[in-house]
Amino acid sequence: MTVAITPSSPAAAAAMLTRAREVIRLNIAALEALDGAIDDSLGRACDIILGRPGYLVVTGMGKSGHIGGKIAATLASTGTNAFFVHPAEMSHGDLGMLRKDTTLLAISNSGESRELRDPLIFCQREGIPVIGMTQRPASFLARNSAVCLTMPQVAEACPNNLAPTTSTLMTLALGDALAMVLMDRRGFSAEAFGLHHPGGKLGMSLQSVRDWMGDRPAAPATVALDAPFSEVVSAITEGRKGAVAVIDADGTLAGIVTDGDVRRAFTRDIARLVAADIMSANPKVVGSGARMSDVIDLMAQNKISNLFVTEDNRPIAIVHIAELMQAGYVS
Repeated sequence: MTVAITPSSPAAAAAMLTRAREVIRLNIAALEALDGAIDDSLGRACDIILGRPGYLVVTGMGKSGHIGGKIAATLASTGTNAFFVHPAEMSHGDLGMLRKDTTLLAISNSGESRELRDPLIFCQREGIPVIGMTQRPASFLARNSAVCLTMPQVAEACPNNLAPTTSTLMTLALGDALAMVLMDRRGFSAEAFGLHHPGGKLGMSLQSVRDWMGDRPAAPATVALDAPFSEVVSAITEGRKGAVAVIDADGTLAGIVTDGDVRRAFTRDIARLVAADIMSANPKVVGSGARMSDVIDLMAQNKISNLFVTEDNRPIAIVHIAELMQAGYVS
């Protein structure tokens, strides 16, 4: 079904663009105000979180809850054990998720959301520290927080000053700042980040070669240095990776023979050739602990399709570009 769309008049289009830019400028101003308002309370909040063995539970109502869900996800993916719980659900049994070793991060722009009262009273009774995030330092939330992360009071971009816009942006930015400071304090590495992101291109690039190989990597095809040409061709064909490892008598890697090397060998007397005659010595290799993104960069920089994984200079697996493309590591 085709829907006819009537274009706006030039004046209406210009007015919409002006309004959109005004909203963006208001958001920029809100972030600048937040930048000037951040104080040592953020550090004290981090100290509390880092000093507690249990989870950081994030809660908030309405738009604050949506932002809280994102903050919890960011915290969890960057080294801080966190999850989001809806405050209304807490009043109907989910307060049991607040164990004595947890910390509560409660978000409310006004600080007076009635759904937060039960969780806050429960935390006071059970001695669970609360980190509040609000614009109002005299609110019920702020008064019941061990540390209050107070945001500046700025006008919403909504013309009625009602729909949460600048306030949710500030909350999101403050949550990101908290997560990144905690990440730095924990020394959370890219490898650890990759463990939490096994899916998608980002997660795959952060995996190690060991992760890619699995617990039973297929052994690469190998031939001896003096293997005749026909044996080299058979080994490449059977290995189905477009290359074969040439190994010394002690099993260490001496070189590599690829499909291209075989084709080029046909300009010579193949009846007299052995693996050592056509191999490329000192091929590029990686260890099983290498990051997959580095492996892909190494293959791209050297314009190679195959790369051996070695341990003690012995080939234990082979990385082939076609497999990486099939698995989604390379697009």
